[in-house]
Amino acid sequence: MSKTVKGFIEKEYRTRFTDLTECVVVSTRGIEGVENNEMRGALADKDITVTVVKNALARRLFTDMDMAPLGGLINGPSAIAYGADSIVDLVKELKTWDEKLENLSIKGAYLDGTSIDAKATLALAKLPNRVELQGQIVTAATSPGSNLVRSMTSPAAVIAGCIKTLIENKE
Repeated sequence: MSKTVKGFIEKEYRTRFTDLTECVVVSTRGIEGVENNEMRGALADKDITVTVVKNALARRLFTDMDMAPLGGLINGPSAIAYGADSIVDLVKELKTWDEKLENLSIKGAYLDGTSIDAKATLALAKLPNRVELQGQIVTAATSPGSNLVRSMTSPAAVIAGCIKTLIENKE
């Protein structure tokens, strides 16, 4: 491959990965074309992009972009998956496809300036995503208030019930 072509490829990578803060590195070796298109289409519907990279060019680019740990994950046939609302959503989707497709394998992930291995990446799929965490926080924040209101109204309801029963018995 000529230096000119490599320059064009590297420029394209730079435009795609400029704002990249978290991603998952996968191997798509052995996935047939129809399965690959089906997977990419389904992932695109969820705002996830999969880009197959040329290893040497990608490693050099990520080193230049102060993302060297990501370059360490790129060995053998590699593709970078990025997008979705959070890394947890991204990993959950890729794990689903990993179970469907025999030849897809997750190599690792890059987040917060570090890389993690495949085992730790798959563990991310067990965590709640951003929306679920926000719901848990709202529930935790409103729970004491609702418990307080319930404890204040409960004795009054019991007394009102007793008074009603007394009135009914007197009649």
